[in-house]
Amino acid sequence: MDLQTLWFAAVAVLWIGFLLLEGFDFGVAALLPVLGRRIPDRHLMLRSIGPVWDGNEVWLITAVGAVFAAFPGWYATWLPALYLPFVLVLFGLIIRAVAFEWRHSRHTPAWDSSWTWVITTGSLIASAGIGAALGATTLGLPIGAEGIRVGGAFSGLGWPALLGAVAVVAFSLVHGAMFLALKTDGPVRAAAGAFARRWAPLAAVPLLAWGGLVHLRSGTAVTAVLWVVATLAVLVAWARILVGREGQAFAAWGAMLVAAAATVFGAAYPVVVPSTIDPAFDVTLADASVSDYTLTIMTWAAGVGLPVVLGYQAWTYWVFRRRLTAEPVHEEPAGAHA
Repeated sequence: MDLQTLWFAAVAVLWIGFLLLEGFDFGVAALLPVLGRRIPDRHLMLRSIGPVWDGNEVWLITAVGAVFAAFPGWYATWLPALYLPFVLVLFGLIIRAVAFEWRHSRHTPAWDSSWTWVITTGSLIASAGIGAALGATTLGLPIGAEGIRVGGAFSGLGWPALLGAVAVVAFSLVHGAMFLALKTDGPVRAAAGAFARRWAPLAAVPLLAWGGLVHLRSGTAVTAVLWVVATLAVLVAWARILVGREGQAFAAWGAMLVAAAATVFGAAYPVVVPSTIDPAFDVTLADASVSDYTLTIMTWAAGVGLPVVLGYQAWTYWVFRRRLTAEPVHEEPAGAHA
């Protein structure tokens, strides 16, 4: 495997890791008004993601940073062309981070309710913005000969962006519900399980459609198999949540995301930004990459630093692995934000 392909695979893994990990805390936050009818229930839901939500966001920074470092031509085309979705993502992430910190500084019904809605709104905006950006990128943007978007600020926000936004939001909602069913006990667990049982099959459709469209355009036998695996994983996740096997359902739902996203990235390769104007204007890995020497240095640096980061994050999840209940509040794990 050449270094350009290796780093394309690394970028794909980082994006998948972000959607897999940040997806469930986006979902938990978005479900606060739906499943958190009582104050103790909302408090419990936020406790479930308190120790990990900010660490999950690091995957986004790393994914965008890897694109910038390894494929500056991709970065230079992609981010300016999708300036609006990424501004919305930053706005959503900022207001939800502020709300996480400020919500637990006081405890009155009005204060809690206000900041809870900010957390939910920020999470929905950020997840939809990420989905819109990735959907538009992988299904095509109006890119001209110079690698610059043709048209106004909204020219790249057509149906591919809408499909991506719906796919990520829908996936995150069920992912968050399955996480709550696995992580909590009591009324929240029951309500989350019921939500996942009801919506899992429908929520998977946009993501599977996205993967299927990219595959039909430029896929291979491998991406066809990956898409079938994603479809089967949905059925397994639904079957497992129906019988109350939350851990297996959560794992299968995550496997669906991995397989569907791998379908998208695998079918897109080696094009990183397809042009809807003319295929001759597509941005490819060869067009976008830095030199092999730079990629070699980056590979050595990543080989040293990445295991440390992954080990630390795995340790965090292990420390906060126990199932939570709504009482008593004073037993909240250190570092949890509510």
